[in-house]
Amino acid sequence: MAPAPGGSNDDPQVAGFLRSASARATALIIEGDAGIGKTTLWLSLVDRARADGFTVLHARAGQAESVMAFAALADLLADVDAEVLAELPSLQRLALDRVLLRAGPEGPATDHRVVAAAFVGVLHLLAEASPVLLALDDAQWLDTSSRTAVEFAVRRLDGRFGVLVSERCRPGEGTAAGWVRPARPDAVDRIAVRPLDAGALHTLITERLGRTFSRPTVLRIAEISGGNPFFALELARAIGEGIDHGRAVTEQTLPPTLAEVVRGRIGRLDDDTRALLLAAAGAADPTVELLARATGVSPQEVAAPIEQAEAAGILSLQGNRVRFTHPLLASGVYAEAGPSARRAVHRMLADLETLPELRARHLALASAGGNDEIFGALDAAADTARARGAPAAAAELVDLAIGLGGDTTLRRLKSAENHFLAGDTARAGQVLGTVEDVEPAIMRALTGSLLATVLMYQNEHARAVELLRRAVDDAAGNIPVLVQVLLRLSFALNSIGEPDDANRHARDAVKFADELGVPAVTSAALAWWVYLGFQCGRGLDARAMRRALEFYDSAFDVPIIFRAPLVHALTLSWTGRLEQAHEQLTELRGVCAVRGAESDMMAIAGFLAMNHIWRGQLDEAAARAAEAVERAEQLGGDDVLIIPRTVRAAVAAFTGRVEEARADAAWVLAATRSRSASHMADWPGMTLCFLEESLGRHREALAALNPSFLPGEGVPSTEIMYGWHLPDAIEAMVGVGRFADADELTGRLERDGAEHERTWMKAVGARCRAILLAADGDVAAAERAAHRAMAEHARLPMPFERARTQLVLGQLQRRLRQKQSAATTLTEALQTFERLGIPLWARRARAELSRTVVVPSDDLTALTPSERRVAEMAATGATNKHIAAAMFISAKTVEHNLTRVYRKLGVSSRTELGRRMDRRADG
Repeated sequence: MAPAPGGSNDDPQVAGFLRSASARATALIIEGDAGIGKTTLWLSLVDRARADGFTVLHARAGQAESVMAFAALADLLADVDAEVLAELPSLQRLALDRVLLRAGPEGPATDHRVVAAAFVGVLHLLAEASPVLLALDDAQWLDTSSRTAVEFAVRRLDGRFGVLVSERCRPGEGTAAGWVRPARPDAVDRIAVRPLDAGALHTLITERLGRTFSRPTVLRIAEISGGNPFFALELARAIGEGIDHGRAVTEQTLPPTLAEVVRGRIGRLDDDTRALLLAAAGAADPTVELLARATGVSPQEVAAPIEQAEAAGILSLQGNRVRFTHPLLASGVYAEAGPSARRAVHRMLADLETLPELRARHLALASAGGNDEIFGALDAAADTARARGAPAAAAELVDLAIGLGGDTTLRRLKSAENHFLAGDTARAGQVLGTVEDVEPAIMRALTGSLLATVLMYQNEHARAVELLRRAVDDAAGNIPVLVQVLLRLSFALNSIGEPDDANRHARDAVKFADELGVPAVTSAALAWWVYLGFQCGRGLDARAMRRALEFYDSAFDVPIIFRAPLVHALTLSWTGRLEQAHEQLTELRGVCAVRGAESDMMAIAGFLAMNHIWRGQLDEAAARAAEAVERAEQLGGDDVLIIPRTVRAAVAAFTGRVEEARADAAWVLAATRSRSASHMADWPGMTLCFLEESLGRHREALAALNPSFLPGEGVPSTEIMYGWHLPDAIEAMVGVGRFADADELTGRLERDGAEHERTWMKAVGARCRAILLAADGDVAAAERAAHRAMAEHARLPMPFERARTQLVLGQLQRRLRQKQSAATTLTEALQTFERLGIPLWARRARAELSRTVVVPSDDLTALTPSERRVAEMAATGATNKHIAAAMFISAKTVEHNLTRVYRKLGVSSRTELGRRMDRRADG
């Protein structure tokens, strides 16, 4: 961290900040003690930005304003033209109108994510015309709701943006660096404003106060102030106002601390002015009219004390808004007033305030304890804040009621829910505490359900299951709560690999939802039921899916996996209707973008990446996988990265980036090692299985898979989302001689494909059957199976799978002496692999195509006539028994002949022998 002189632009980081921001998103954090000159430097950069053509959005946070949701965000947006806001989607426009207090509760409640997304939208709209500077002074007082929105925006800024933040703190110990995090880690600098030396202080005092002091006086001021310019100016004022200039300043007793200087300065004011200053310090947004009413005088009469405070350099007027010239003066006024005076002014302000949130806070601060009026006001204000999209502010209000003696189970639930919605899951869990002592049972069920949800976000699914099982009993008889608990329990059970129990509870949720008769609840339960059924191999419950879509209500807030449009889009993708699925997933992505639902957008990006892989669009797949990882990194934490990095590994495997695929898969395996298995738990293993089989490493391909995804433990599902590794596993099994296991898995694909009418299963099942038949020597039957597979591929928009089947077909055609057909088929496969950008399989296709080239006929001259006859028959797929019968020799003699043939030709299997004989025949 670089130091900077107070109020100076000389530091290279300061000087280069705006230049960098005019080209790409850049942030600068100014740190330092109170009064050290941070705001002076901040203001100078704001002025320079305006002069350089930046659009400047600025806010100067204050301690009193920190209690009001979106206070700073409203200031940032205050000067934005209405035409810009009009370009936003209606939901976002309503959200910002509520932030600016221009819209009431009419219409749907605002989600805090919509506010953040709308703010990002405004910034990018402004950046189309000019660079944008987002400037925040005194960030330590930033209200939580505004900070959340700004943090969200900063991490998503892409283009000509500057973020300028000042924070009162010891250098290097501030909190702003924790949330001012642009997408590029190197895009943020921190500087510490250092104290001024005696010469600089002399110049400052002369310019600000219009008078000079002797060198000993300036040195004494510098010594006491420690070079702090605000402290030095206050000391200079104290000298000028109360010290005999005929005596040396070193002989005088100057206040040793800044607090004492401020106290002395305020003490010299009359009672009316001090009363006015206290009202201004206690109000969130003091105006001339508000201070007049608070002090019981007319606006004309209040002008005199305001002018007196303004002349003393304590207050300043900005239109009709009254502001302290420095936050330390406001803090000093408030601290000096004493508890009873502070409570009295808050009571007065509560009577004057019309905003529910501010009125409730004033009522709370006006009393040492709570009462029904205060609790009622705080509860209502919390509900209002929540509806405005400020769950963090709502949580603070409920916590304030709890702290004043209003600790009830219901308030704890509301507090925890708001903390959870605001993203503070740890605090939500702390507020809930334990479940055992909660009464009555229905409140225990709600508490247990919410605590279980917190645990699931912390990947503690097994503990969540325990809580939810008890909650089911506690919720008996209350159908709305019971449905909620059953859905969460089903989800948690599925996450730990217990699909049977998960299905049972999902079925119960559907039944009770139907009894409840609320369409949106029924839609969520049905959507989850369809998803589970698909996952477990039951196929698609089309009727349930139609009902889920019919009853769907977009305003009903449930996790995205319970939303019918998403489940419908996924089922389209998994049943081969890839174009329709892509359209619906893209539409959903747009809806989530408007709502600022980043975790949902991350999930959809992952699903889109797989859709693109299956459609052979590897560049698009890579872009969506990168988006999923980026959004996960923005959300923070390793847990949220597991699925995105899994998808990115799969894309890397297809595109032949071997080490990248292995690195991502290894990271995910390490991150999930201690967790219970689920249906997607072995996706990294499935990816590595595909990668190793692409490289022709059969044993390594099988070793990459969890045994539960192979015969013996039972394959959970052959649907493509959960069984896309099966063709790779089957091919690897054939390669190492595990024919029975390969046959079992192939049979599953064939049967399930026929039962559920899955074109993918039919196509790859037929291809795997062809590979098995060829290994057993029945090349003609294998070719027929390969042609059946090609017929299915004609109905399946998956070019990679088709080319892979062509590779098998070309091999079979060559073995059957169909040289021209083989060359044509293999060439088409090679061209597809190259066009799609799948190099490992293009290499395999080239190798197979090269085997159609004529080789010298003397390769086989080392064989005896008998050995050559055995070799030729074996190459056609004849078994040892058939060869023995045709040549009138024993099967043992055939085996001995083959052993000698293998040794002389340097081959190790019938497959290699067939290739060698093919080359001789083609020659």
